[in-house]
Amino acid sequence: MTKYIFITGGVVSGLGKGIAAASIGLILKSCGLKVVNQKFDPYLNIDPGTMNPLQHGEVFVTDDGAETDLDLGHYERFTDAVLSQSNNTTSGRVYETVLRNEREGKYQGGTVQVIPNVTDEILRRMLLSTKETNADVIITEIGGTVGEIESLPFIEAIRQIKYEVGEENCCYIHLTLIPYMEKAHEIKTKPTQHSVKELQALGIQPNIVMLRTEVRLDEATREKIALFCNVESDSVIQNLNAKSIYEVPLNMEKEGLGKAVCKALGIKAEAHLEDWAKMVHVFENPKKHVKIALVGKYVALHDAYLSVVESLIHGGIANEASVEIDWVDSEELTDDATVEKRLCNADGIIVPGGFGSRGIEGMILTAKYARTHNVPYFGICLGMQIIVIEYARNVLGWKDAHSTEIDANTSHPVIDLMPDQNGKILGGTLRLGKFECTVQPDTLTYKAYQSKTIWERHRHRYEFNNTYREDLKNAGLIIAGVNPERDLVEVVEIPNHPWMLGGQFHPEFKSRPNKAGPLFRDFIKASIIHQER
Repeated sequence: MTKYIFITGGVVSGLGKGIAAASIGLILKSCGLKVVNQKFDPYLNIDPGTMNPLQHGEVFVTDDGAETDLDLGHYERFTDAVLSQSNNTTSGRVYETVLRNEREGKYQGGTVQVIPNVTDEILRRMLLSTKETNADVIITEIGGTVGEIESLPFIEAIRQIKYEVGEENCCYIHLTLIPYMEKAHEIKTKPTQHSVKELQALGIQPNIVMLRTEVRLDEATREKIALFCNVESDSVIQNLNAKSIYEVPLNMEKEGLGKAVCKALGIKAEAHLEDWAKMVHVFENPKKHVKIALVGKYVALHDAYLSVVESLIHGGIANEASVEIDWVDSEELTDDATVEKRLCNADGIIVPGGFGSRGIEGMILTAKYARTHNVPYFGICLGMQIIVIEYARNVLGWKDAHSTEIDANTSHPVIDLMPDQNGKILGGTLRLGKFECTVQPDTLTYKAYQSKTIWERHRHRYEFNNTYREDLKNAGLIIAGVNPERDLVEVVEIPNHPWMLGGQFHPEFKSRPNKAGPLFRDFIKASIIHQER
């Protein structure tokens, strides 16, 4: 029988429910169990695909092309699972389905209500992963904070589910904040008590209370919380601030989280996190240090590039190096002198994806600097297109070369929509999910992957324009990878350069802390070599 874990949050948002859920997934997977994580978000957007990265953070893309919440990235990185559309549900998607059912007469003229119609649809989606994966444990994170109006249908659904799958197969974990009053040198438990009381009033008694705290809790405090929250003392788990997110599963296991979860679900298993601990040791004890300039348009919110940042860290772990990120707003790079002053101390430069015209010229100047100064450069999606535009302008002499996304009237549209994309609505033209790429031998790409065929995830609308392919190749641009299905250029490289590569895909979505993405691994290695010269 599949077991179900539900994680809710209280007191304040941003406590790290996603990291907690991912950590539990890793701990249970190390017990030999098949684990699947999923996220239910209460906002009314259908998915995060059209949300502003500066407000919501990055959009994480799955193999099947789903645009999902960034927490799914944590789930995949910690558990090495391959998730899908069914692992991320929003209120918007739920209500869309309910209203479509109503229009199609599926409720046979009955009054459509939050209970039971909306909650039934939530329950159906919660149980979908069980049918699709046959997992031993399904871990469901409920977005938002207990007490918010928009999350109430989800809380009601997880209350009801125990009657469908059996109370012995459900474990409720509530993550709250324990504030520390520095002036008084006191920690306060009342916010947690009230948050649990709010959850109990909604019909849910948590099995485990997880406490986010910046100071270690004494036994008396744990006993007090256990008493007032109606849980056993060994089910009060402190979640201390950690040096890195990858240390959290180890800390949680030391605190007894794995045992508490297994006890609540009647599972007899023991965690084995030795390999993870070795990886964390390498991360925390680097032998080298490298500085990477991340040049982008969303740098005001670092979560907008979350998977890129984590993948750079993974590349550092693979090279036993710590990675320092220098956040550079591409809008501030207005001329060659400014670029050189700002980037002269970088050991490597990465330009991630993005949409729209803001900051584009600064990115083009960045690519020019990297190419002419032999600085390792890694372009992802838009960053790959920037390489092509810069090369066309400054090597072929096509001064107005551009993407039609930015300049619809350019006479050299080296980046353009494909003919079958024109006229479609925004979003309908995106190439989403994993696609095949045939890699050319004797390239940086082949050296990284050691394979002629690779599969990577995509999220973009505009493509390398094959009309200019031969001209660019004749001028020296290396076409290192091509999608065989549609003959689309996937990877370009700069000749006579230590390491300058751009991929139309997003390799950051498949990188893992103990198995770095090949391009990130080699990019960091090239940056270390550049530093040592």
